[in-house]
Amino acid sequence: MTELSEAATLPPSTTHRLLTTLESERFVRADGQSGLWRVGVSAFIVGSCFARSRDTLALVRPYLRRLTDLTGETSNLFIESDGEAICIGQVESRHAMRAITGVGGRIKMHSSGAGKAMLAFSERVRLGDAGAGRGGLRGTEGNKVDDRIWLASLEKVRAQGFAIDDEEHAVGLRCVAAPIFNEFGEAVAAISVSGPSARIPHDRLTSLGKTVANAATEATRDFGGTDFAARSSN
Repeated sequence: MTELSEAATLPPSTTHRLLTTLESERFVRADGQSGLWRVGVSAFIVGSCFARSRDTLALVRPYLRRLTDLTGETSNLFIESDGEAICIGQVESRHAMRAITGVGGRIKMHSSGAGKAMLAFSERVRLGDAGAGRGGLRGTEGNKVDDRIWLASLEKVRAQGFAIDDEEHAVGLRCVAAPIFNEFGEAVAAISVSGPSARIPHDRLTSLGKTVANAATEATRDFGGTDFAARSSN
């Protein structure tokens, strides 16, 4: 109780009164053996209701609008389904020449920014499964891509917090994407910004990636999620 009182900057008497009120509604419970206050079943019930009712697109749409306003490019929201990244939300660029994958469009996980952003944080890939999400990945010359190179590229995504599609999905199109995490630290969606390579040169990719990653971090918080870095530090 002393720690709670200090954290809430409340007198101990006020803190105790609030705790006993919460205890009567089962939001907290007193542990007699340790002398600690713990989260109660009612808090779990309320949290579970939020998890069941949250609408990913509704939560993320404001960030898509903001990204399009900031970058001038098309912003997208992707989820994974049956080994593919599916676009479930989009705010289009005002430019006549813009991204070509619309809402409902499916793209390969291994060749898309959004797909790689989600794959990089999947348990299978982090355990060294080079085949996860690749579906027989081959290079531009038809040669099989080396597993070590593939896994190293995803390690880079984890390190920098965003993924890049450098004309891998479509010639002339570049994309940067960052993952959105749930409460278990799992990448359940990805935000991306995409546009023609003429407007997204190589020297713009890093700054654009950081902008998208920041938006994804904020969206994760709204989603009630915990990002991978925070989970790893715990």
